[in-house]
Amino acid sequence: MKILVLNGPNLNFLGIREKGIYGKEDYSFLVRMLQEKGEKEGHELEIFQSNYEGGLIDKIQEAYYNGTEGIIINPGAFTHYSYAVRDALASVEIPKVEVHISNIHQREEFRHHSVTAPICSGQIVGLGLKGYLLAMDYLTGRA
Repeated sequence: MKILVLNGPNLNFLGIREKGIYGKEDYSFLVRMLQEKGEKEGHELEIFQSNYEGGLIDKIQEAYYNGTEGIIINPGAFTHYSYAVRDALASVEIPKVEVHISNIHQREEFRHHSVTAPICSGQIVGLGLKGYLLAMDYLTGRA
């Protein structure tokens, strides 16, 4: 299966940013963890991180043309206000899972609402980096 993994703003700062919330593992650990699972299970992964909405939107639009069969997205702060990312996700009829490392529903009030979740197949929150693996299991039919 061909899977696109998208990470929004500040996720490149994993292991640096608020370790009590996001953990001590860095972004390269997340990438390796996903690549290892993908290789073991025979999936093709593209992993991309951007601090810019346009970068994420471009990748979502590319997915429409390049045979991507599933999208895992952690939109970061764009979760709560980016109708541009939401509209791009809605434009592609590809199964999508929104992932958040922390439980956004137990955090500040502004984090409780997601504009992107309603157009995703599901949302995984609060399970740390394991949420990405669970999202991959869902998309590949293993969950």
